[in-house]
Amino acid sequence: MPKKEKIQEMFDGIAADYDRLNHIMSLGIDRSWRRRAIREIVRDGAVQEILDIACGTGDFSIGIAKRMSPGSHVTGLDISEGMLAVMRRKLEASGLEDRVGVMLGDSEATGFADACFDCAAIAFGIRNFEHREKALREILRILKPGGKLVILELSVPSNPVFRWCYKLYFTRILPLIGGKVSGDRAAYRYLPASVLQFPGKKEWMATMASCGYTEVRHKAFTLGICRMYVGVKP
Repeated sequence: MPKKEKIQEMFDGIAADYDRLNHIMSLGIDRSWRRRAIREIVRDGAVQEILDIACGTGDFSIGIAKRMSPGSHVTGLDISEGMLAVMRRKLEASGLEDRVGVMLGDSEATGFADACFDCAAIAFGIRNFEHREKALREILRILKPGGKLVILELSVPSNPVFRWCYKLYFTRILPLIGGKVSGDRAAYRYLPASVLQFPGKKEWMATMASCGYTEVRHKAFTLGICRMYVGVKP
């Protein structure tokens, strides 16, 4: 089975428990990381079309919608129907259905027209993409000139002692917790491994630049557990 189909199947399988396990995976700090990324995305007073790629169960899309200016709109895109089903229930409960759209789709071939979004965002999803460079170029195509891509991704800390503790938690403890809660230990072996295998900050910033983004920059959160990458379409 191709990687993309395996990822889709995995996330369909853990969708019901994903929110709780995502907070466990990040030790609950992911909420503050999202808030900081939203401040980067939302321009006060500006009407924006925003695309949330790999939106999962919709926490990031909903957070953006609550902060954006009237008249703005968020579209959540994901390959997992299981995750989107949870997102739809959240939107119904929050009353934000008119501000947030939900779409089943692929980051590598979105189907959107050229230059139709002011900003695109990916929170904790880029490491799961099968062809990351292809997705980056596709996102660049659908951004307006001057549009921004904001990526949040888990990362390996630089401090040696903290890195050792982090890897111990990620590779030993997390699979046990995730497996017990979700019943899918394999998924929670894969997720930490995908973080450890993601390129370092210099390599990833170079990749973004090689795919056409300018003004590429990065900010580390919580001793490097999470990093935010920003690039602009020329």
